Amino acid sequence: MGAPPILTPEQRAAALAKAAQSRKRRAEVKIKIKRGEFSIDTVLEIAANEEAVAKMRVRELLEALTGVGKVRASSLMERLKISPTRRIGGLGRHQIKELRNEFMKSSHAITPGKLLVLSGPGGVGKSTVASRLRASGDFWVSVSATTRSPRTNEHDGVDYFFITDEEFSRMVRSDEFLEWAEFAGNRYGTPSGPVEEALLAGRNVLLEIEIDGAKQVKAHLPQSVLVFLEPPTWEELVSRLEGRGTDSPDRRAERLQLAQDELAAASFFDVVIVNDQVERVVEQLIGLTS
Repeated sequence: MGAPPILTPEQRAAALAKAAQSRKRRAEVKIKIKRGEFSIDTVLEIAANEEAVAKMRVRELLEALTGVGKVRASSLMERLKISPTRRIGGLGRHQIKELRNEFMKSSHAITPGKLLVLSGPGGVGKSTVASRLRASGDFWVSVSATTRSPRTNEHDGVDYFFITDEEFSRMVRSDEFLEWAEFAGNRYGTPSGPVEEALLAGRNVLLEIEIDGAKQVKAHLPQSVLVFLEPPTWEELVSRLEGRGTDSPDRRAERLQLAQDELAAASFFDVVIVNDQVERVVEQLIGLTS
């Protein structure tokens, strides 16, 4: 291999400017994909004429598509024998045909569902709202995985997927969770695959999780809609939390401090809804899917 060419300051500046412009163009294309403005066919056609888009990695293209995410993108590329580092411009004719056929029969044949992530401070009524929403039949219910042992009235695959610590660790390493956390010595997580498949099948999905988990979901599936449930007033939230007779005074003080911290996270969410009436909140949430 010969020595790399020596660039003048002007040539180096021009090369850096071109690279920056290419990154900006790829970012614009990915935004349009996530918004549904560009289909996979559109991007493939653009890549045939634009070098910047041709240099986009296939993985980035797939992960930007609604309802796909990292897990399904990786699985699809492996099945179609596309290298994890392959760029769009490096795809062969057969691979392009297979990609087009894949999305003709899935995401383009059915309008993907929407993922709503419901979160908020403890005591705000998330579980009540989620139960009412699930009872409406408009949402697919995700089953979480956990390392804790099942209780006598719980069933594997219905209440939770009960798995070993080793399996949970493997899934974390393989990036197979939309979100996960540890609580009281056990780990809990939302498997990505079933959620992504439900979305691609046109089902709306509801996740009721903690604030940190909601942020993890957003990082995996940027098209998800994060909904923050607020109390009508701080005084009412305090009343609900202090009404839990099983808590000690110290525990109530901890819950109030945590609630204050959680309320401060509202600005991170896409939608903020005040839980002043459960029926009205449910109507608003269903409205977000239309």
